[in-house]
Amino acid sequence: QVELVQSGGGLVQPGGSLRLSCAASGRTFSPAAMAWFRQTPGNGREIVAAVRWSDGTTYYADSVKGRFTVSRDNANNTGYLQMNSLKPEDTAVYYCAADSIPGTGEYDLWGQGTQVTVSS
Repeated sequence: QVELVQSGGGLVQPGGSLRLSCAASGRTFSPAAMAWFRQTPGNGREIVAAVRWSDGTTYYADSVKGRFTVSRDNANNTGYLQMNSLKPEDTAVYYCAADSIPGTGEYDLWGQGTQVTVSS
């Protein structure tokens, strides 16, 4: 059974940077894609960025384009979300997710979530 374990996050001032990591346990991990979502109280979960595992093709929500970078390290089964120029509105719980079942297009594996707070 593959599990996703997140690290990173915390409190940062506006304009600062953080990097989130998402490591997959287990011997075999080859999802179609890994995505990062965020959720705030009273709001639904929104996708922030995604990366195709095979070739590194990326997707970004308009709200984070030019500030966030999503990447993956296939050899170490780990995905990353580098967040720069953070704004207070980026404050949320961030989750990584992986689409591990071929052909479904659904994110079936989820990390435990990590709090990111942007505040002075």
